[in-house]
Amino acid sequence: MRKIKTDIYEVGGIDWDARMFDGLIPLPHGTSYNSYLIRGSEKTALIDAVDPRKRGDLFRHLKELGVDKIDYVISHHAEQDHSGGLPAVIERFPDAKIVTNQKCRDMLIDLMPLTVKNFTVIEDGQSISLGNKNLQFIFTPWVHWPETISTYLGEDKILFSCDFFGSHYATSRMFVGDDEGFVYQAAKRYYAEIMMPFRNIIKRNLAKIEPLDIRMIAPSHGPIYDRPEFIVEAYRDWISDDVKNEVVLAFISMHHSTEAMVDKLTEALMTRGIQVKRFDLTEPDTGQIAMALVDAATVVLGSPTMLGQAHPKAAYAALLTNALRPKTRFISMIGSFGWGSQAVKQVSGLLSSMKAEMLEPVIAKGYPNDADMKKLDELADSILEKHKSLDIA
Repeated sequence: MRKIKTDIYEVGGIDWDARMFDGLIPLPHGTSYNSYLIRGSEKTALIDAVDPRKRGDLFRHLKELGVDKIDYVISHHAEQDHSGGLPAVIERFPDAKIVTNQKCRDMLIDLMPLTVKNFTVIEDGQSISLGNKNLQFIFTPWVHWPETISTYLGEDKILFSCDFFGSHYATSRMFVGDDEGFVYQAAKRYYAEIMMPFRNIIKRNLAKIEPLDIRMIAPSHGPIYDRPEFIVEAYRDWISDDVKNEVVLAFISMHHSTEAMVDKLTEALMTRGIQVKRFDLTEPDTGQIAMALVDAATVVLGSPTMLGQAHPKAAYAALLTNALRPKTRFISMIGSFGWGSQAVKQVSGLLSSMKAEMLEPVIAKGYPNDADMKKLDELADSILEKHKSLDIA
């Protein structure tokens, strides 16, 4: 239990040892499941109910505060890392009402043993009073599920933002403070892995909170922003249409043919003043790849051919890129084959959601010869010209 301001506490749990989220997202620095208790002069509200594995921490913190009654449980998001503790909370505080929107209510009833009588349904912009404090609800959908809301506590100028502005970062610091550099990277990874596909909707959500006087942002994962403009400005950059003079070059090689092509293209791009962010897909950190995709103007996938198709790890990288839908403007592919290949056609299909121009792929038969290497120089020239057309090179 940690005091944020008078009558406002963080009461969730820190998961220091977690290293994977949803069986997919690496957590190199653990995470936290933040929950907030707000005591008004008349009523008490709990914001979010933690992952079920951390409900013991939640109840211990409530006991330390002497909480014997909760009037409202604000549910921002139905995903279980924020709501999994709800059944236990309602069992412990049976008179509490779960306050959320209609869509979240319906999803929560689908996901866990809760009934309609447990809920109070609110509309966008509606407020509830705790006496001397008022909670205003702001619908912020697709950060990163369709039902997500945020809560603004006007008297204390705090935005409780749920996944919006979050970071998977287990830390003893309650506030970001002087740790901005590290938190920036953690928040960018978080944005890239789960928010980036909804970039255009997040633009609208940012616009919704702009009129608010926000002095603190309290997300559901990671430390609290005591200088909120730091993370708001970062989001404005990430969701903008601007790209950088960078190429994400993700590859895997079986017998060094594709690797030789990757080495050649890397050098060719560097000599043309283009930054290369290179990833070996043998043991990839998908979070690092996702972060690189936030800014890069171009993505190039390198893959050998396996049974006529792209290597499965290269295909996965294409699938991941397609799912994240970065603002990348250009894509291409390089690689090699032995007796035949449909890899370009396959990868093009896997990238069907990308609104990016496909540059001429370079596919070598066997080990790349001088003609293949020349084509890689031509691909580098093409990338440079495309970047110049965007005024970034």
